Amino acid sequence: MSKVLVVSDSHGFTKELEVLRERHINEVDLMIHCGDSQLMADDKAINGYLTVMGNCDFTGGYPLDTITEVAGRKIFVTHGHRYNVKSTLMNLKYKAEEVGADIACFGHSHILGAEVIGGTLFLNPGSIRMPRERIERTYVILELIDEKIKMTVYELNGRELTDLAREFDLPK
Repeated sequence: MSKVLVVSDSHGFTKELEVLRERHINEVDLMIHCGDSQLMADDKAINGYLTVMGNCDFTGGYPLDTITEVAGRKIFVTHGHRYNVKSTLMNLKYKAEEVGADIACFGHSHILGAEVIGGTLFLNPGSIRMPRERIERTYVILELIDEKIKMTVYELNGRELTDLAREFDLPK
């Protein structure tokens, strides 16, 4: 079993990213930032996060996309603007299939959401700076357990949003 923290669209927040890291560093195996941190790659606030470049990241030297593996699950990370995620997940679905991703993490829309399409979990953790369609500033922790993925949603202040917890059956 492994845990992965996923955050996105922090748009210049530094203290908040440090707080999340300190809050969860001893319980998660990986911390992902899905872009629009608006921080340089050497900023201590983003240290420890696997980070990609968003449409508002004009510096920083981050990759546009990246792939990592945790607990036998391949995770594709992108910001989403290059895949037009505000309109459709189809382009991202094709890319996830192309790279063989079990999980596709993205941001850009600032809208919290998770769904399984074609055997891949598509996850947008929302935004800890400027959420849309919800008032809560959210991030997510995924628990990868054998054939299941358990999603827990948290507010920036650390409060668990229990009504948003989901469990996905996702055979390896």
